[in-house]
Amino acid sequence: MPHVLTSRLRRRVWIAALAVAGVAASAVTANAMFFTPPAPPKASPTSTTAAVTTSPQAAGTTTQAGTPTQTAETTKAAVVAPVKPQEPIPPNAVRVAEFVAECPFTHRLPDDPIVLPNLPGASHMHSFFGNDSTNARSDVTSLGKAASTCNPKVDLSSYWVPTLLVDGQPVEPTGTTFYYLGEGVRDDVTARIQPLPYGLRIVAGNAKATAPDNTTMSRWSCLHAGHVGASKDFVNCPAGTMIESYLDFPQCWNGKDLDSADHKSHMSYPVAGDCPATHPVPVPKLRQVLRYPASGDPARFKLSSGPGFTMHGDFFNVWPEAEMAQRVRDCINRIVKCGPDGRP
Repeated sequence: MPHVLTSRLRRRVWIAALAVAGVAASAVTANAMFFTPPAPPKASPTSTTAAVTTSPQAAGTTTQAGTPTQTAETTKAAVVAPVKPQEPIPPNAVRVAEFVAECPFTHRLPDDPIVLPNLPGASHMHSFFGNDSTNARSDVTSLGKAASTCNPKVDLSSYWVPTLLVDGQPVEPTGTTFYYLGEGVRDDVTARIQPLPYGLRIVAGNAKATAPDNTTMSRWSCLHAGHVGASKDFVNCPAGTMIESYLDFPQCWNGKDLDSADHKSHMSYPVAGDCPATHPVPVPKLRQVLRYPASGDPARFKLSSGPGFTMHGDFFNVWPEAEMAQRVRDCINRIVKCGPDGRP
């Protein structure tokens, strides 16, 4: 008799378990019928974005104007995998790690959206190139909605420098080339250069320099008159030539901050052909080359920031991520010279 009771009890437990499972299955089926899960974010037709890790300390950094410093966590990340197929290297390709943007002058304003954001008229006069909307209130969103004078047009970045005055009158450059280079580091470092992060801001040079020193990153020279020699201050260019300014931006990023309090500390120049441990991410070197239709006695020249050795450049990166990434992959990493279209 006890054996019979045990068998009956087991059957009842089994029947009850089946009933519970049936109810649960019905609930799941009903939920599936009336609830549609949210669709995953649509992938860009040209790129996929990867996250960049940001340290907790980075979020607390502030700029000189007291506004929070953006990090790669608070804006789009820089690491992008372009889906455009990689073309083979042409047999006649020039083996130099380079792509370029030609960005003519757009306008002048006493504004600086990096050093003095939201303070119109608070800066010395600047000459702007590329993005035609730049002013004191510009940010990555407003710049991304504007137009550009650059070739290629996809480069919506903003570039600016102190205005050159000749005999007290502003003179703007007629040659405005912005080179993105893989030079200055070893070839194995060039091979792992990453795209400049979207929204990155950099200032190169020293607007407050009181003499030519190691903070003077720019050089003045003469177009078609190399015998004059380069200098940190203005040079006397022969009649019929043009005075030109070269300025190299740092090419090592700390991997987290899109700006810093002094607008420089998040970046570094390479040391012994590699990026230092404090700034481990190699990115393209931006070289700004400006050619002015002026020559003769350098005593006639002045920058809105002061003497020639105060030449400095500001860069606000608004390259579309996929476009920048493709050029880094195809031109910089492979050590191939590319034109404005990003092709050899």
